[in-house]
Amino acid sequence: MNIISFIAYYFYLILNLNASNLKESKHTNNWAVIVSASRYWFNYRHMANALSMYRTVKRLGIPDSNIILMLADDIACNPRNVYPGKVFNNKDHRLELYGQDVQVDYRGYDVTAETFIRLLTGRLPDSTPKYKRLQSDENSNVLIYMTGHGGDKFLKFQDNHEISAQDFGDAIEQMWQKKRYKEILFMIDTCEANTMYSTIYSPNVLSVGSSPLGKKSYSHHLDEDLGVTVIDRFTYYSLEFLENIKKDSKATLDELFNSYNPQLILSDPGISTENFNRSLSETLITDFFGNVQQCKIDELTKDQFDSIKLDEEVIFESLDSYSKSPTIELPSESFNLVDYLSSLINYNTYKFINLLEVKPNKEEIGEKFWFLAVGCLAIYIVL
Repeated sequence: MNIISFIAYYFYLILNLNASNLKESKHTNNWAVIVSASRYWFNYRHMANALSMYRTVKRLGIPDSNIILMLADDIACNPRNVYPGKVFNNKDHRLELYGQDVQVDYRGYDVTAETFIRLLTGRLPDSTPKYKRLQSDENSNVLIYMTGHGGDKFLKFQDNHEISAQDFGDAIEQMWQKKRYKEILFMIDTCEANTMYSTIYSPNVLSVGSSPLGKKSYSHHLDEDLGVTVIDRFTYYSLEFLENIKKDSKATLDELFNSYNPQLILSDPGISTENFNRSLSETLITDFFGNVQQCKIDELTKDQFDSIKLDEEVIFESLDSYSKSPTIELPSESFNLVDYLSSLINYNTYKFINLLEVKPNKEEIGEKFWFLAVGCLAIYIVL
């Protein structure tokens, strides 16, 4: 094999190696729907619950564009708030949750059971802006977190109306039929929370609740300055575990659920894997609370494949022309050849990815291309 053939084969392998590597991911995007279903000052903790979960998924990489936050939003500016414009989940006031980077998508009386169901099922009015829509697809992992006041198979909205477990289960089924998710993690913190997932019958849904039928869920502690409790126990201990999770963590949901201590939570959290087809010990926490780190590549259409194949042929034809024309005059033959090939391979990889409309992990691509630079340097030295 002569040097020109070696160079061509080297670049060809790089292109195909990166293309095949992108196929390993199980899902291609993450979404989170976070709902505080109650209002009024004495329900301060419910807003703090939701904002705490919002902060966690943002910290682990889910962007605001993929988070739908629904809040009554009457706490931060409530006249009884001695810390105007601020919301805390602990009496030490170390972590301010509201801040300037909180994007509330639905607030006040827009937070209704009807709006929630329309959001999940994609049946919002045409006038609804893009940022207020759940734009998930069949490759999306969706976290649905809800907190508020509930009972046997219902959750109250704004102390005015309620959503039933049956309505919620039917909404999930509509999502499945319309290919709006790959997997769902449903987490709910209310009294008798576990009854809310008892009617879910759609596949690939994992559910966890704070308390069973006939049992209450309890708040964690009182902030004497505010005169109200600032977070619920189930959410508090969930967050205590999640605070130690980083974006690249390999911790599993099994570890999270095993960390629940009924003696601390003062209730018996429930977990339903009936509709979930993966082992909890193999399901990463970041599969739902974090952002996707790899992408699944769909099969190319014939036109897309022909386009990429044509560009590969351009590489070989260019190399063949170079080998047959050793007298070609260039300012620096070896440098220009390597530079040209590098541009082609990077362009083709870029085009290959964009044809598929996916966003690969930059670090993953970077790791696979480190030897490209080394190879180019070696070729430069040889030539």
